[in-house]
Amino acid sequence: MVALILDGTSIARELESGLITRVENLKKKSIITHLVVILVGDDSASEIYVKNKQIMCQRIGIRSTLVNVDDDISQDELERIIDEYNDDDEVHGILVQSPLPEKIDGLKIASKILPRKDVDGFNPINLGRLVQGDIGGIIPCTPLGIIHLLEKTGVSLEGKRATVLGRSRIVGMPLSLLLAMKGVDATVTIVHSRSVGIERICSDSDILISAIGVPNFVKGEWIKEDSIIIDVGISRIEDSGKKSGYNIVGDVEKTANKIAGWITPVPGGVGPMTIIKLMENTVRCSELS
Repeated sequence: MVALILDGTSIARELESGLITRVENLKKKSIITHLVVILVGDDSASEIYVKNKQIMCQRIGIRSTLVNVDDDISQDELERIIDEYNDDDEVHGILVQSPLPEKIDGLKIASKILPRKDVDGFNPINLGRLVQGDIGGIIPCTPLGIIHLLEKTGVSLEGKRATVLGRSRIVGMPLSLLLAMKGVDATVTIVHSRSVGIERICSDSDILISAIGVPNFVKGEWIKEDSIIIDVGISRIEDSGKKSGYNIVGDVEKTANKIAGWITPVPGGVGPMTIIKLMENTVRCSELS
């Protein structure tokens, strides 16, 4: 048995045309959808992520503005910049690229962005709405993309045992809420660093989503036959035999491909879905403006 591939790249492409139409409809109302991305410092990985977002904005017709600031910026100054764009009616979405320098309080930054411009969905008001079962706010992009991937399998999630590895406010916790929400109705287990019997929990899971960023943490023998595997992790492992000097791997061992029913590739699975859902959130913010 070989798992069917949940190709995030091709699925994201399918969603582009709908977003292009929505952007064009907004233009007819003299609304130019505008996303501002604030990049702190010169982290090379962050620069690549931001560039990919800008490319996608261009493809869809979203105006994008990159604000690059030094990594020695103060909390107050970064918040002042956010306030400037909060007050700008021509800006519909604001994103502060992670990771941030240690001296910057990421929770305060998320709280500073207006909920109606919070394209990442990290503002406590948007997350709080999700806790209440209200999906009318802005939902974090990666969980939103994962739910779309699960829907593409055609498998009903009702009553399925879903395990989420990782409890971050970016992926693990909001995703768990979405999976347990009425209408989806999965039975959710959250695994974290203090969990006991992780192997057993994973092997009992109809749906396994790993978002911990530890290469090859989930072993092939932990995988339930015909289950759905969503691998959010992406890591570099040194490989002197490769021209690049490294391999890109996920949280889940490659042997899972021979056991699972569906699986996401790394790269090319969750990543493209996260970006397209960011675009979707941006368009939604401009529609709500």
